Amino acid sequence: MDQQAANSTGLADSAPANAPVSAPDTGRMVSPQEQGGMPVVPCPTRSNPNQGGTMDSFIYALGRIEPRFPRLAVEKEFAQATGRAETAGLTDRAALHKVLSQRSNRYLARQLCYVLAIEGVETYILTPRDPADLELLVEAVRPAPHPTDVDVVIGVRGPIAPPEVCNGLMVPIVAFDQIYSFDVDSLLKSIPRPEKVPQKEFAATAEELFMRIMQMADNAGATDDHRAVNYLAVRYPAIYATATEAFGRNSSLAAVEVRPSPLSGIRKIVEVIFHYTNRNTDVTEKFFVRVDVTEEFPFLVTKMSPYYDR
Repeated sequence: MDQQAANSTGLADSAPANAPVSAPDTGRMVSPQEQGGMPVVPCPTRSNPNQGGTMDSFIYALGRIEPRFPRLAVEKEFAQATGRAETAGLTDRAALHKVLSQRSNRYLARQLCYVLAIEGVETYILTPRDPADLELLVEAVRPAPHPTDVDVVIGVRGPIAPPEVCNGLMVPIVAFDQIYSFDVDSLLKSIPRPEKVPQKEFAATAEELFMRIMQMADNAGATDDHRAVNYLAVRYPAIYATATEAFGRNSSLAAVEVRPSPLSGIRKIVEVIFHYTNRNTDVTEKFFVRVDVTEEFPFLVTKMSPYYDR
């Protein structure tokens, strides 16, 4: 298990600094209040269902973080701060990043609302569980964004935001504990490559698999299924090595399936099964890993192995 745990880390961490029904909301969240311009969500914990408790909806989502002006006054104040800064020759996005990065303008960073968009759809409004983590949101506002930029958000889903929080946008608020920000190219370069596989071939395979996971239908990172798959995409390199070996055998990725594991008891464990179908024979072979999704931070239980239907 120690070796497996070691294998499950090192993807998102090494990147530059930067489907079943969703679990229900707890009912213990309170309406967000304005404090320094950002909504406040109480710190929840996940109850044990065997003890009659409710289950918090944890989030492990892949998307893009974008800042928004919640009110006209904040936008005007930001314009004045930009006018005082040295922004000649900078693009609008680079100027935004420079102004927010200045310590004297941190009050403006607190006033903005930060939206996580998944596949171009505004999905969550983000707020830090710890106010000191505002820095992670500022770092996610890249001076030169690219289409391959990815932000991984880990946290707890709260209530729907009222209209005044983010200029009328009414989506769930997520109190986050961690954000990883990186671009896809850097992520792929950090994945250990099998010795016998050429770099170009491996990079193409890994990119295709990652994009397939990003584009899974309704993957908002809120269900246990999607949290497990998203965790593997950024933290477990063996799924990319397995895909490369399957492509080398002239097989294509046919499906990614998630099932409850027979090992589940007090802990909630799921099996993520990758289906590869041979292009010539139409024979399907399956490989799987087990992931524990009981709490906010998923982790690997068993490494990638062949899967046999029971």
